[in-house]
Amino acid sequence: MISFTLNGQPFSAAHDEATPLIDVLRGDAALTGTKQVCGAGVCGACTVRVDEAPVVSCLTPLGNVAGRRVDTIEAFGARGTLHPVQMAFMAEDALQCGFCTPGFVVAAAHFHDTWRAAHGTTRPSEAEIGAALAGHLCRCGAYAGIFRAVAAACAGEHDTAGAPAARVEARDKVTGQAVYTVDHAPDGMLHGLLLRSSMPHAVVTDLDLAPARAMPGVTAAISLLAADRTVRFAGEAIAAVAAHTPDAARAGLAAIGVRYEPRPALTSPAAATAPGAPLIYPGWRKSPPNAAEGPLLPMTWSGNRRGPANSFSLNRAAAKRAISAARANSDQRLVELEFHCAGQSHSCLEPHAAVAEITDAKATVHASTQAPQFLADRIKATAGVTDALVIAPHVGGGFGSKVGMGIETRAALALAQAAGRPVRIAYDRAEELSYPGHRPAARMKVALLPADNGSLESLSIETQSNAGVAVNSVVSGLARLIYPARSKNLVDWDVVTNTPPGSPFRAPGGPTLAFALEQAVDEAALRLARDPIELRRAWDEDPNRTRLYAWAQGLDVWRNRAATPDTGRYRRGVGIAAGYWLYFSQGGSEVELRVEGGRLTAAIGAQDMGQGARTLLAETVAGALGLRVDEIRVEIGRSDLPPGPMAAGSRSTATIVPAALAATDRLKSRLRAGTRGQAGDNAAWAELIATAPDMTLRAERPPDHPTRQADAKNPLKQAGMIGTVFDWVLRRFAHVTTGRGTGGAVQIAEVEVDTWLGRTRVLRFWSGLAIGKPQVLRLARSQAEGSIVQGIGYALYEAREYDPATGHVLSAGLEDYRIPGIADTPELHVYFDEGGFDHVPGGGIGIGEVATVPVAAAVANAMRHATGVRFTDSPMQPDRVLAALARHRGV
Repeated sequence: MISFTLNGQPFSAAHDEATPLIDVLRGDAALTGTKQVCGAGVCGACTVRVDEAPVVSCLTPLGNVAGRRVDTIEAFGARGTLHPVQMAFMAEDALQCGFCTPGFVVAAAHFHDTWRAAHGTTRPSEAEIGAALAGHLCRCGAYAGIFRAVAAACAGEHDTAGAPAARVEARDKVTGQAVYTVDHAPDGMLHGLLLRSSMPHAVVTDLDLAPARAMPGVTAAISLLAADRTVRFAGEAIAAVAAHTPDAARAGLAAIGVRYEPRPALTSPAAATAPGAPLIYPGWRKSPPNAAEGPLLPMTWSGNRRGPANSFSLNRAAAKRAISAARANSDQRLVELEFHCAGQSHSCLEPHAAVAEITDAKATVHASTQAPQFLADRIKATAGVTDALVIAPHVGGGFGSKVGMGIETRAALALAQAAGRPVRIAYDRAEELSYPGHRPAARMKVALLPADNGSLESLSIETQSNAGVAVNSVVSGLARLIYPARSKNLVDWDVVTNTPPGSPFRAPGGPTLAFALEQAVDEAALRLARDPIELRRAWDEDPNRTRLYAWAQGLDVWRNRAATPDTGRYRRGVGIAAGYWLYFSQGGSEVELRVEGGRLTAAIGAQDMGQGARTLLAETVAGALGLRVDEIRVEIGRSDLPPGPMAAGSRSTATIVPAALAATDRLKSRLRAGTRGQAGDNAAWAELIATAPDMTLRAERPPDHPTRQADAKNPLKQAGMIGTVFDWVLRRFAHVTTGRGTGGAVQIAEVEVDTWLGRTRVLRFWSGLAIGKPQVLRLARSQAEGSIVQGIGYALYEAREYDPATGHVLSAGLEDYRIPGIADTPELHVYFDEGGFDHVPGGGIGIGEVATVPVAAAVANAMRHATGVRFTDSPMQPDRVLAALARHRGV
């Protein structure tokens, strides 16, 4: 029995001294504000205070705190008075999904207290704040807000309450009260674990579950094998057990007997496409995992290659002829480059998790999901239940990986059915970084040919994507909607390998395409001796980006950039890149407004994983009725609410806002009717709501207004017959509408390259976004800033690494898989061009994806400007930078 003081109260726990402190805090003490993420002391999410000093509780043995004082996030603000850092985090929007926030707050509060004791209200520098918080990670990339919050708190700006919170749920997140799926533990809950294949490719000839079922504490053990009993990557789930404790579940897994009949393992595209390579999917290959957000359309196969997908080409034969002729004639205008982008892990800080319970043929599932209603439909269709309720009040990051029904949910449901009790399955960090999805790796061959008059004659992009055992990556096809040319040869191939499946990741295919295409455009500008922005303006007809090009040209950083590459060890450069993303909304979505006892509730079955859906709904309704945001009660994150959009495809804003505005219009009409016409347009709606009888009404998202801009066309339909068909498929099967116009981004990066060590720092970054009117400016800015941080990770740091023999993911810990930290954050400038989307009710569309697309390309073009060397492999890590510099010198 080890005793200590916990949040000011005596506490004792009967555990071995080596037990990690976090297990006792989250288990025995049920203090779930302290988050388990990496288990290696890398991320800082589990930070607590021991005798006033911050420590990571995942690496702190229980014996080390005997007789000492431990304070968790729950101790901050426990008596109703928040710490200045908590108030600053709320006011400055220094959080998004909120999963990392408790750890940041504990560490930042310690920095604040020691800083104020030594320096008074002097404002600390970003370097000083970054050094203090260097052991903390935020996958959402909310670092700019964290800098602002900590600096403001140290300067005394939040010593007293006053500034309003930027988010509706901000207080819950900064106090550790926000409950995520991994925090939910109903009475009688069992712990579920997955048994994963040790083989990269094999048939399971025997799976003996009886020894596991006989183990003490094990309540259920089930097979997860498909009908063909074939595993196609190392780590594929083949069985699951549920037990009273995690230790008993681990013992149950170890007891399962498995026999394999090995098959050849092809862990690289080269091996998978080699002559005579055995088939990973023999026979009828109808439904491999889908790596894209769009539907899995039929496609031809040749061995382990699926494709070619070339329907988005334009005069394809003409493009191939023109480029071949230019190559034969050694035309110096022809740009031909080959690029490679590594796979990028989503690395959500809250892992994939599900807590399932089945009672009377109804499944109740708490899930870390971006799409509660979609998941509920999938559960009803596959789990043998007549009804399903999915609950997800808070989600600790998703970025595209938590849209579908994952194996964690399927296994938790099956175990709950077998055991007759609730079962929770939550991935550990190695599982989270290995199996639930990733942005596919890609190799791209780009050829770009300007015409004699300087226009764009032909463009060819051929992409070979590797999404492991998954297919349907689209990279080249996205180039149909940018830089009009007389002819385009756009070809996408999938190559399947015996590695874990890819999945959609924030603007699927977009950053990959931009990394190649935008560097090719920059190279063309060099060949033609044209200003890179001027060339883009000449080639790009989109009115939204045209306005952004003009904005970018007016920036001092662009006007004053050097004409030639820098010299010396440290070389600075400035680069530009552009990108777009489609504007989507989800048809059939409805906002419900309820007046109950004089209080107004707004509800929709949407999800908030940090993008701000709660606040978006509250701000829209409050703004339309002249109310304060805190006068609106918001309900989201449940499948039994009115139909709403999934948190994917940047569709939330353009779906929720129009539906909310339509609902408030209906409410105003009802309230006016109750006053017998005495209330006018400027009625005091708060007073009418307070005295109104209880009522409930709904309004569906209305169609877009007739456009005021003749050039705001539907981009998919402009792409020809295949685009029209694809648009119809999205509407018919995914209830997703492609709107008129595309969101635009034009971004400029300033970098410094250390030519001795190969290290690149992004010093400053400008992001111009044409997404219409930002609905909640503070949240829009945070979303844009986080998108830049993630894009910098894709550019410079993040790469999935595999064992070439087995296909096991080697970068399976946050100490190995490098995501950006707070000290990697450059000086950020975000500009919103508010035009272009007047036809959308509310005037704005989503941000998260378009703001990510050109980031890596802008960094790469800045590195080319700095060094005179073109870097074609991402991430542009030091070893690759040094190798490219050596090749350039002829070494």
